[in-house]
Amino acid sequence: MRASLPRAVLVWLISSALLLGIPAAASASSPYDGYIWNSRSDSPSINGYLYKESIDGYNLPSGPFKAPEDIYINDNNAIYVVDSGNNRIVLLDSSHQLVRVYGDEDGPGKLNGPKGIFVKNDGTVYVADTQNRRIAIFNHDGVFQKEIKAPDSPLLGANFLFSPAKLIVDKRDYMIIANDGTSSGLLQIDPNGVFKGYFGANMVEFSWQRFLIRLFATDEQKAQLAAVRPQEFSNLYQDEEGFIWTTTLGTEYNQVKRLSAVGVDTYNPDWTQAHNRKKFGDVFSYGSFDIASFVDLTVDDKGVVTALDLSTGKAFQYDKVRSLLFVFGGLGTQNGLFQTPVAIDQTSDGNIYIVDKTRNRIDRFGTTPFGDLVHEASSLFVDGRYQEAKEPWRKVLEINSNYELAYSGIGKALEKEERWKEAMAYHKMARDQYNYSQSLKEYRKEWLRENFQLVFISIIVLFLVLRFGVPLLRKQWGKLRPKEYAQGNVTERSGS
Repeated sequence: MRASLPRAVLVWLISSALLLGIPAAASASSPYDGYIWNSRSDSPSINGYLYKESIDGYNLPSGPFKAPEDIYINDNNAIYVVDSGNNRIVLLDSSHQLVRVYGDEDGPGKLNGPKGIFVKNDGTVYVADTQNRRIAIFNHDGVFQKEIKAPDSPLLGANFLFSPAKLIVDKRDYMIIANDGTSSGLLQIDPNGVFKGYFGANMVEFSWQRFLIRLFATDEQKAQLAAVRPQEFSNLYQDEEGFIWTTTLGTEYNQVKRLSAVGVDTYNPDWTQAHNRKKFGDVFSYGSFDIASFVDLTVDDKGVVTALDLSTGKAFQYDKVRSLLFVFGGLGTQNGLFQTPVAIDQTSDGNIYIVDKTRNRIDRFGTTPFGDLVHEASSLFVDGRYQEAKEPWRKVLEINSNYELAYSGIGKALEKEERWKEAMAYHKMARDQYNYSQSLKEYRKEWLRENFQLVFISIIVLFLVLRFGVPLLRKQWGKLRPKEYAQGNVTERSGS
């Protein structure tokens, strides 16, 4: 278990308090302890998501899943399962009943070890048919239409191997593909299979160590340094606005990105500045730890991002401005835990589905009342409706006083009301130095406005004292000094 005894006690106390204002479903038993990362460390919190059920295919006419690799949920909450071990795509309706199977019949449409899928609004299905080294395209009824094989372009290099793993299709019908073994970026391929260039490559950060080694390195060592390549994208997702979101393995910062139409990361702006770098996942400030390995993500219509970490088996949920909302899941064999989580998606009503490749199943998680409350407050807060968000944030703090984001939210609302001193207090509790400084600056201005007359008079008095009072005192003191000296001499003579 993650929690020590003191933390377990705290979680129990918070859950008990929850019973006073929120139904018991929010505090139902879970194999993982709720926690949130604040500015210092992880703190106990109420779970925002709880395990609901699993889908393993045993009750379906198509039979059980085998090593599923991916999942896609459309606007009608139909679920497409990339059942890789069975070389097929299984379509389920919103009630988890079988609709049809794609790519399992002999012929040109037969799949081989597929890893990824994308479905257009008209029902056209694009499959990353990895071991067949192609993109297989099916129509709404499951009939195979055509295939896109390896593109031919000198830009790809002589050693390029087409091994599509994940993909999306944009409004131009261009396929944007994460290709296994390709670190130059995502592939862009038009509907005719023509390669149109790379998109949004990860960057290799500047390293003083590499720079210094290069100054004194041999030609062989320089060749090795030149072989340092950007990390590959592990997955991608297209949101309702057309932004392409990506996850990356093997990097410590900015593992989640939102790419604009020209491939610029708009989720981590000005990433070259150290203070703008975001470490997603568990955040450890000391001791040894594993770098988070994000393998997939999903984004809702509010811009809330839920990213899946393979190394810890946890899902980390962030709002539109990168603030952590919830953490759930973990590694294990109990319901609600995973052995090899590889893919994630969600329905329009907020249920989250996570694919466990080793356990051959898909687990569904639903929000708790506390989760709904945080989502309500966060949505208003991110939209800039701070005063409307204030009451939901207060309710959040009544349930969990460790939730620092709520202090920030109330602080911003108090700023809108120009209650600067109170805002400072909430920003201090949130350990939000920037907004505390902004409120302090405004509080000083307000104090000066309210006490201007007193300040003005004090300045005038001080000026008069310095201009006239001090010289006068010096003059009077100068007159007294000779008298004291003369009296001193008389005394000395009398004594002699």
